[in-house]
Amino acid sequence: MTPERRAFEALGGECELYGIGLPPRRLAEGEAWVREMHDRLTRFTPTSELSRFNASAGAWADVSPVLEALLRECLRAHEISRGLVNAAVLPALLAAGYARTFADGPTPVTLAAPPPALPEVLEVRAGAARLRHGAAIDLGGIAKGWLADRLAGDLGENALVNLCGDLRARGGGETGEGWPVGVGERTVLLLDMGAATSGTRRRSWGPDLHHLIDPRTGRPAKTDLGEVSVIARSGAAAEILAKAALLLGSAEAPAFLAAQGALGWWLGP
Repeated sequence: MTPERRAFEALGGECELYGIGLPPRRLAEGEAWVREMHDRLTRFTPTSELSRFNASAGAWADVSPVLEALLRECLRAHEISRGLVNAAVLPALLAAGYARTFADGPTPVTLAAPPPALPEVLEVRAGAARLRHGAAIDLGGIAKGWLADRLAGDLGENALVNLCGDLRARGGGETGEGWPVGVGERTVLLLDMGAATSGTRRRSWGPDLHHLIDPRTGRPAKTDLGEVSVIARSGAAAEILAKAALLLGSAEAPAFLAAQGALGWWLGP
């Protein structure tokens, strides 16, 4: 059967939903859910749930099940990446000039200190969370991978979700052998797997100015890799590993990815 496809803009980029044996309304419902999550989790709207949570820093705040789960995922990402994927980089992102949407252009660059380790500033309990005063969270790619996993599970047994390059494939696609996806310079077949790409070129606005903050310095990362793609068991895992590998650079990334159980990767200059 030919896959149904739906493409739209959300989460700061292009999203695609594919499904085999699904009525078109299911993909439309999937799009509506992604847009709802965008509105809830964006840091660029002061009324979003994430922005309101950041504004509550210093006190416990009620959070929805979705935000609670994502904050826990941020803590997991920090642990898996050995601190390289740190959702507490938002103040450093603002200092680097990424204070509004990329389409609206950069803001003045200021100095920023390295962010604290996430477990030092974020606590999560059932239905509530607390940020230390002065801390702020950017969900970034962590949210995209996590959302791709959830939506692919909801769409059914043979579906592909691509949220701005964070992907989750379920089932065997049109041929039964897997969904064809570009990873680096090759096309691979994903069968019940996730994939993600992290890079420094797509969202850059000046020499050494881009959206990927190195939490060891608090500044845009300096790495000999321009792009990393990773295949893993889930979209969330692939996103975490791709970002950490990019920050580690070509000398350290392969050993890290192998130790973390990545299913495949591509490292680009």
